[in-house]
Amino acid sequence: MKNTIGNNLTVTLFGESHGTAIGAVIDGMPAGVKIDYELLAEMMGQRKAAGAVSTARHEEDLPEFLSGIKNGVSEGTPIAFVIPNKNVRDKDYSELENIARPGHADYTGHIKYRGNEDALGGGHFSGRLTAALTAAGAICYGMLKEKGIAIGTHIARLKDIEDDPFDETKLNEQIELLNHKNFAVLNDDKGEAMIAAIVEARSEGDSLGGILDTAITGLDAGVGEPEFDSLESLLAHAMFSIPAVKGIEFGAGFRFADMYGSEANDPFAMQDGKVVTTTNNNGGINGGISNGMPIRFRLVIKPTPSISKLQHTINYAAKKETELSISGRHDPAVIHRARVVVEAMSAIVLADALITRYGSLYFGKEKEV
Repeated sequence: MKNTIGNNLTVTLFGESHGTAIGAVIDGMPAGVKIDYELLAEMMGQRKAAGAVSTARHEEDLPEFLSGIKNGVSEGTPIAFVIPNKNVRDKDYSELENIARPGHADYTGHIKYRGNEDALGGGHFSGRLTAALTAAGAICYGMLKEKGIAIGTHIARLKDIEDDPFDETKLNEQIELLNHKNFAVLNDDKGEAMIAAIVEARSEGDSLGGILDTAITGLDAGVGEPEFDSLESLLAHAMFSIPAVKGIEFGAGFRFADMYGSEANDPFAMQDGKVVTTTNNNGGINGGISNGMPIRFRLVIKPTPSISKLQHTINYAAKKETELSISGRHDPAVIHRARVVVEAMSAIVLADALITRYGSLYFGKEKEV
């Protein structure tokens, strides 16, 4: 099982939902990077469960750093941290042993690991591990912000409720607004309607999914390594490491199928001495390389599979069909919590891609003596 992502800056993930702790090791981190603890706390807070739209499992989610940071600055050696699991309830899963929960990795994980897996709470497949990814990504995002790069994501759609779209003439302003919201929408009235829909789905024993829309500004042209480490390839690889992500599109995405080439192409122009495109159908990427325009992509988040409605399934040990209704503490939707994980994974990808292009000295600075 491979649990490491990245080329020159890597993140290795470890832990299980109901184990002692989860955590990560960041290797290849340049020396001299000031850790933005305020940003770290804010991003961890945005991933936390809160209110009727989230699970009742609440964790502090405060990373305990073991190595690689001294006096708030990266040493250049691996940064290792753990996040303790304190609020676990194994009894919620006592009746689910050998039962394949529809939509979960119970059956596939059991087959792959020959019955040796820790299945409590989904084990290593649990969304709980995104806490460690968020912490690692927050450290990387702090590096990117020093270079003028901003990342923002909003809930573009939940079921049939649509948020206002991004406006590329106001992206930095909108990203700043979203980065300080726990329920990331541009139109708060639409956000209230989404929250109401999640609460209603929960009352019916069901769950909801939706679409996340991400924008990245401030990334210079020339980042990406075709063919197999193109910027799209790296981002897609990272996004599919997030539980519940089932699809991605860049720029106009599947709408390209309805366009003529004359509509799909983004004409080049000069603006204040800088190369720009007058449209951004390609989402800021040409040939797998950033072109200097905002990076744009959208993700489909599936409804949370843990629902209390009666579902048909199997007991894979007894090789018998059965039915189950899942109880315990589960999210009726994860899209509002996944949004910051998307930003975190984007930051990890971009930090790695920039180090690949420019070297580790691109980030951080020499210690003053």
